Amino acid sequence: MSQPRVVVLGYGSGNVRSAVRALERVGAEVELTADAAAVEAADGLVVPGVGAFGAVMDQLRAVDAPRLIERRLAGGRPVLGICVGMQVMFEDSTEYAEDSGAEAAEGSRVPGLGEWAGTVSRLEADVVPHMGWSEVRPPAGSALFDGVESERFYFVHSYAAKTDPAAGLAQSATRLPQATWATHGEDFVAAVENGPLSATQFHPEKSGDAGAQLLRNWLATL
Repeated sequence: MSQPRVVVLGYGSGNVRSAVRALERVGAEVELTADAAAVEAADGLVVPGVGAFGAVMDQLRAVDAPRLIERRLAGGRPVLGICVGMQVMFEDSTEYAEDSGAEAAEGSRVPGLGEWAGTVSRLEADVVPHMGWSEVRPPAGSALFDGVESERFYFVHSYAAKTDPAAGLAQSATRLPQATWATHGEDFVAAVENGPLSATQFHPEKSGDAGAQLLRNWLATL
């Protein structure tokens, strides 16, 4: 059986080499690039993300990533977002585009890709950022968490989506997004599975054996 070909989107996000190595270790042939032809041809696309929501969106737009991601999803081609790469799949965020880490003025939003409804906002917790290992609560029958339903995963974030991305959608709709939840001060979305689009708030590449199995599970869907 040939290795699945995966592109890790190279758009300037920091610390992506660990994701490349983790995918290689679980059997993928991996290329780090933003080349449109490579992104379109790959069996799977990974969208990493480190830093402020708005800065990541600016970097994505600079390499035409919103169009490339939308083209893949329209064709049913798998995409996996990680950390801020998950957050940008939502409608918007209250996090400033600057590196200040400050909250945007009340009522203002930084637009995301809008694949899912909901706003990414600062965690309400005694200690922020949320940094470390936490349990997750996946839905029954999750393909992404098959075999690792009770494991802990490694998080590093101050902002999160807190509303179910399936909220408000017709229950008769096909491929409703399925949310996995975790808690740090309050409940937040730890992962989403939605047809060809999956995403995790945690870093599977930094989550040891559990993260490696999750990546294997994703590769099995390609």
